[in-house]
Amino acid sequence: MDNKAMFNLSYGLFILTAKDGEKDNGCIVNTVGQVTSQPNRISLTVNKANYTHDMILKTKEFNVSVLAENSKFETYRHWGFQSGRNTDKLESISFKRSANGLVYIADETNAFLSAKVVSTLDLGTHTLFIADVTDGEVLSQVPSATYSFYQNNIKPKPASTEKRKGFICTVCGYIYEGETLPDDFICPVCKHPASDFRPL
Repeated sequence: MDNKAMFNLSYGLFILTAKDGEKDNGCIVNTVGQVTSQPNRISLTVNKANYTHDMILKTKEFNVSVLAENSKFETYRHWGFQSGRNTDKLESISFKRSANGLVYIADETNAFLSAKVVSTLDLGTHTLFIADVTDGEVLSQVPSATYSFYQNNIKPKPASTEKRKGFICTVCGYIYEGETLPDDFICPVCKHPASDFRPL
């Protein structure tokens, strides 16, 4: 199978936020979609390696800020390339709180949704959350950033890779140096599997 065929599915990009006690956190996801309108429900799939995953599993609440085409790569780096387990992601970041007390990001986004989990499904490496939408607001008219738009217009092109042997993650650009990439390798930055790497 050509795994690159999966890249042609249409995905949005979102900042997912949650709160456990006094600790706020968030990460980048591309797995939010509406599943029903009556009741208004969305699905969300989160990698179990993400700290935000554990917070949602415990508290059953989250917010989703919809990233817009005017979003900058530094925003993706900040929310997606470091762990909230050892970083305060809200330090020096402009944010607001919705009625549920959770953070949402108003800059570089065009809407936010608040949601309460009604069911979960264990998918092995990820958990699928089904949640009722409890609040939402349109923040701007800038179009939503799709995964394809991010790849073509926001993510920097990798530096020259001539004379280097290794593999590059097609999701975040992380480079694994070496002759062979282990089948069970997981990207240390974005947590995607070896199937999302290509040779340099």
